[in-house]
Amino acid sequence: MSPLWPRLGLFFFFWAVTLQVAPALLVNLGGQLLAGTGTTFLAGWLANTVCLRVFERRSLAAAGLGGGRASVRNLALGLGGGAGVAFLVLAMPVAAGMARFAYDPEGVSSFEGLLFIYALLAFGAAGEEMLFRGYAFQLLLGRLGVAATVVPAGVLFALLHGDNPYSTWLALTNTAGFGILFGVAFLRSRDLWLPIGLHLGWNLALPFLGANLSGFTMRVTGLRVVWDAPEAALWSGGAYGPEGGLFASMGLVFLALFLWKAPLARQVAPLWDPPAESA
Repeated sequence: MSPLWPRLGLFFFFWAVTLQVAPALLVNLGGQLLAGTGTTFLAGWLANTVCLRVFERRSLAAAGLGGGRASVRNLALGLGGGAGVAFLVLAMPVAAGMARFAYDPEGVSSFEGLLFIYALLAFGAAGEEMLFRGYAFQLLLGRLGVAATVVPAGVLFALLHGDNPYSTWLALTNTAGFGILFGVAFLRSRDLWLPIGLHLGWNLALPFLGANLSGFTMRVTGLRVVWDAPEAALWSGGAYGPEGGLFASMGLVFLALFLWKAPLARQVAPLWDPPAESA
């Protein structure tokens, strides 16, 4: 069995160095959103690409980013599933009379602005999934097992959102839940396309529907979610957005059901591919 620590060490080295260097270079090009999402993508791409080339003599496809019809299918299912769960999380309080959609014409972004924001969100989601469900995650699955890898990776995913504006204990708990389910998505599909799709579908849908995303406000369509119930903070997530509220906690159940029932394409994970019954 090949040594694990040199592989993990190089992975986290490139992750850490990129986090230190890239933000200062990117912030002047496009502000904080570009700095955050661009740094995340660069860290994920570099850490995975270098480790795969140095230790495995493989390309990035071996981490679950190969092409083909199965990859397109899983990405599309993920986008639909993530966006669908986001819609349900907002539809529940609207149906219960706790919230409503309002229109703010000043919040409408230009088409170019919408594409720019969505492109950055796509890079951010892909980068986070490469970091948290990529090379290191898949190596640890083979050495530590499913539970000992998926759960800590989900918790770490949440903790790194702890510095986001307006973050709360419930926001971090929900984020850990999403991180764990994104790990389950990898187990089900054996690729990164499904978790990337789920992550991105959620991240695209919330700003589109007028909700804050992980503590950040991105007005793109003019829609705005207005909460009318006085006790709404615990349910709405407050300024953090739906991810900080109890409706998102219920959304985790919908996401788990989706992963159970969705007609996913099962691929082969070269770094970790146990018998099908173990997942």
